[in-house]
Amino acid sequence: MATTWLVGPAKVYTKPSQVSTLVNDGDTVLIDAAVYIADVCYWGKNNLVLKGVGPGYAHLDANNTAYGGKAIWVIGGDNTLVENIEFSKCTVVDKNGAGIRQEGINLHVNHCYFHHNENGILAGDNAGSKILIEKSEFGFNGYGDGLSHNLYINHIDTLVFQYNYSHDAHVGHELKSRAKTHYILYNRISTELGTDSRNIDLPNGGLTVIMGNILNQQQNSQNNNMIGYGLEGLANAAFNEVYVINNTIINEKNVGSFFDLKIGTEKFKAYNNVCAGIGTFMTNTALVVDTMHNLINANINTLQFQNAANYQYQISFPAYGTSPLFNTGINAGMAGSYSLLADKIYVHPQNFASRCSNASIDIGAYEECAPNIISHTSEADGQIYPNPTHDMLYSTLPVSTLKMFDMMGKQVAETNNLPLSFHLPSGIYLLQIEDKKGDFFYQKIQVD
Repeated sequence: MATTWLVGPAKVYTKPSQVSTLVNDGDTVLIDAAVYIADVCYWGKNNLVLKGVGPGYAHLDANNTAYGGKAIWVIGGDNTLVENIEFSKCTVVDKNGAGIRQEGINLHVNHCYFHHNENGILAGDNAGSKILIEKSEFGFNGYGDGLSHNLYINHIDTLVFQYNYSHDAHVGHELKSRAKTHYILYNRISTELGTDSRNIDLPNGGLTVIMGNILNQQQNSQNNNMIGYGLEGLANAAFNEVYVINNTIINEKNVGSFFDLKIGTEKFKAYNNVCAGIGTFMTNTALVVDTMHNLINANINTLQFQNAANYQYQISFPAYGTSPLFNTGINAGMAGSYSLLADKIYVHPQNFASRCSNASIDIGAYEECAPNIISHTSEADGQIYPNPTHDMLYSTLPVSTLKMFDMMGKQVAETNNLPLSFHLPSGIYLLQIEDKKGDFFYQKIQVD
């Protein structure tokens, strides 16, 4: 029978390492949110659940130590789930100390934070392994020699990297993977104040879907191309095909390229992407090139993003309806049996929401959510007022429910009985109004 082990400063076992040699296959380890200094260990059993219990993360501060000269946690067992853990400050003599060194088959990392290590995650070669990383943050990792990265996945079967925030890598890549198959979905991957190299580096090619991501390269990036594919040789025993769909890709350097492909890449399909800033769309070319409905513009400001300086690349208000991004996309079809219809958006930090399913598709990583915008309201019209407002909304119409969303898609208020009183930062918000008949209406509101 599986055992649940409790770890924490006030528990019988005060450090994770104390139970790492006691667990058996299928056990769960619950680690209280606290800071565990220089506590490093090896997990060798299979089907383990290693979970921090909040609020907050269980923080493993390696303090420049490592297990076996490798990592804070070396995971040798198969089918491991790691959740709500913070990994920091791992260094080793070889300059590649990691938060997690994955040596077993299959790993699922959910809602973790890797920072100020030489590698965030370093996964070794394991042809049968599948790694799922989601809702996690990677920042400030890398020794500084270009050989260590925010995360570095070696030769495995499949990497799924979704709803993550990878930023500020130190000279290395924000994401580097040699997997045979990649699904890189709905992430924010950005240089910010770091000195990274590429946003995404896939040096051995492989079947790759890059969809719904926000990528940003800053002047201090070490490399000029943002996405590198097959540049160390198309060595994967897989279709070397790249599908790039509904991404927002921003280059703030004065040189560069958005995609750098190895000659011999079998297929490059790019639909509905925003590529803004200086740079060549594609360096080299694939044997088959299928590109449609991409918006390529050297001037970022002309695209009227909501707040590009703060990585908010939604359509700004009142540009809604006139933006070149609005309703100008197209259904990208399938990659084999995999749908290329973007159905989610990245929500900062490390989360996601459903993408609006409007009849037409917007270009880029976001979708304008309002199928019916009321552009003007007044008390006389019997609609929601005032607009602009400060902290109160009224209506003379009977409203069944009113929900208020910020422009990242997060619900911030709800009422069944107007007036609605709120205290929110100034900006644009979206109201979803359900009347007594069950009909829905949408309205943009300016909060002063």
